[in-house]
Parts: sequence; C-alpha cells; structure tokens
Amino acid sequence: MFKIVRKADASPAQERVMRGAAVVAALAASALVLALLGFHPIEVYAKIVEGSLLSGHRLVSTFNKTIPLVVLSLGVAIAFKMKFWNIGAEGQFYMGAFGASLAAFSFYWLPAIAMIPLMMVSAFVFGGLLALIPAVLKSKFSTSETLVTLMLNYIAIKWITYLQYGPWKDPQAIGFPKIPKFPDAAVLPELFGVHIGWVFALVLTVLVWVLLSRSKLGYEIAVLGESETTARYAGMNVTRITIVAILLSGGLCGLAGMMQASAIEKSLSDQLSGGLGFTAVITTWLAKLSPPAIILVSFLFAMLLQGGVYLQSALQISSTVADILQGVILFFVLGSEFFLRYKIVRRKGGEEAKA
Repeated sequence: MFKIVRKADASPAQERVMRGAAVVAALAASALVLALLGFHPIEVYAKIVEGSLLSGHRLVSTFNKTIPLVVLSLGVAIAFKMKFWNIGAEGQFYMGAFGASLAAFSFYWLPAIAMIPLMMVSAFVFGGLLALIPAVLKSKFSTSETLVTLMLNYIAIKWITYLQYGPWKDPQAIGFPKIPKFPDAAVLPELFGVHIGWVFALVLTVLVWVLLSRSKLGYEIAVLGESETTARYAGMNVTRITIVAILLSGGLCGLAGMMQASAIEKSLSDQLSGGLGFTAVITTWLAKLSPPAIILVSFLFAMLLQGGVYLQSALQISSTVADILQGVILFFVLGSEFFLRYKIVRRKGGEEAKA
C-alpha cells in the first residue's frame, strides 16, 4: 500500500537543483513529443528562438507579448498570495480594455496627457470591479472563487462581442463587425521602439514587490492566505484586506487590457487577448508569485508564443505546438513542486520504505 507523506523543508540549493532538473526534463519530454509528431526537436527549438529574438521586428513582438503577461501575472500574484484562486484574469483583462475604450470614445476630445491617465484609471476600476464579484460571493455565500472567476471570463468576452456586433459596431466598416479605432490621443506612445507599457510594467513590478514583501498590507495578505482564523485572531479586518487585495488584483489585470487595446490593437475586439489571461495563471505559478521572477518567466513564455507563430511559416507547423510545450513545462515544474514537499512511501512487513 502506498501513501504520501510530507518531507522536511528543502534548502534553497535543493529547490534550485530540483527546479532546474524539472526544466531539463520538460525540454527532454517536449523533444520526445515533437519527435513522435514527426518533427526534429532541435530544429523546432532553434526556430522558436529565431522567430522570437533574431530580428528587430520579432524581438519587438516578443516584448509586446511580455508586457501584458507581466502585468496580468502581477495581478494574479496578489490574489494567489491570499490563496484566492483568481482564474478570471482573462475576463478582467477584457473589462479593463472595455473601461479604457469607454473613456477613449466618451472623451475623444481630450489631449493625450489627460486621456492616457483617464483610460488607465477607468481600466483599473472596471477590472477591479469584475474581480470583486467573486470575492463578495465567497464572503457572503462561501462560493468557489475558482468557478466564479472562470465563468466571469466568458461573460466579459461575450459582452465585448455584443458591443462589437451591436452598439459599438463601426458604421464605416461596410458591415464588418468591428469597433472603430481609438483617437490618436488614446494610443500609448513608443519608447525605444516598444510601446511605453514596458515602463509601466517595470514600475508595477517594483510596486507589487514592495507591496507583497515590505508593506503591512502585504503581510496581512500573506497571513490571511495562510489562515483566516489566525488573521482574525490577530485583529485583522479580513473583509477590508480581501476587498483591497482583490481590487488590486483585478485592477492590474484591467490595466493589462488597457495597454493591449491602446498600444497594439488601437481599438477593442473580442480577440484582443488571445488567451493571455489564462497563460498568466501559469506564469504566476511558475514564478512562485515573485514579481522579479514574473518578468523572466513571462518573457520566456512570450518567446514560446511568438516562436510558435513563426513555426507556422518557417516549418508549416501549427502554432498549437507552442501550447503543447507550455503544457509539458507546466506538468514537470508542478511535479517538481510536489516532490520538493512530499514523498511516496509504502508499507512492507509493517515498516515503511521509500517507493
């Protein structure tokens, strides 16, 4: 008979070795999968690097995917730190984009110096309010935030689709269902060839790191995540902490939507995200909720996404191969987390031995 028992805490060096081994194993397993699909693994890996880094245009495209991933992951990290499983980053992303679009279309006459901050505030508010719904439902009715946040994703996306095919449909699009372009003042400017969202992403990374590791609120979020009973015993206002943390989480995801709508699409669309909100859940988990690590992991996943697009033209391989690689990497890294904390043992003759 087998059973799972908890191990003693591993040292930082042991954790690094285990996670490094997991990445190597993931690449080896991915190579095997590629070979079974009839592709040469080394060639595929080389094309992913080539398609994401080895030209100015491709590198900019990789950065453009990294920016929203970083901001989304920072938002998800705040909720995850509190053990509030926010799987709704995709929906909060779209509601943030909607809030930014609402500001852009309503105040089209504003100059950029006023328009951009207004769009960011509006995006933050709409993203935060969508995230607050599952928080309130969990507080009042003990609902599962995982399920509610997941369902709200589809509601948010369908809301954008309704606008695209209905009230906001561009009358000059000759019947094609699309929303008009933003006014020029509502488009994020570029800095060093990449839209200025990268500056916001770096600033937000520092702010979230300070929040989670150097602030009273961050300490309260961590305590609440470990035990609500302990938090209440310590005199913490659990309701206030939850509301503030979830508003920040959803608000950051909304800001990512604003950046994507303003800088990349220069409009609103129900295809705006391309699943970045769901990818952010993976990058957040793999980065262990660490803001600096989120930047690195987000960049590596952006390479996979951009390289996957390049594979279609270079090798006539479906871009979904990149999704397969993401899944394999996640499987092995999560497996390493399990074996860092637990071991499988068996009973034999009344004694337990390692399996």
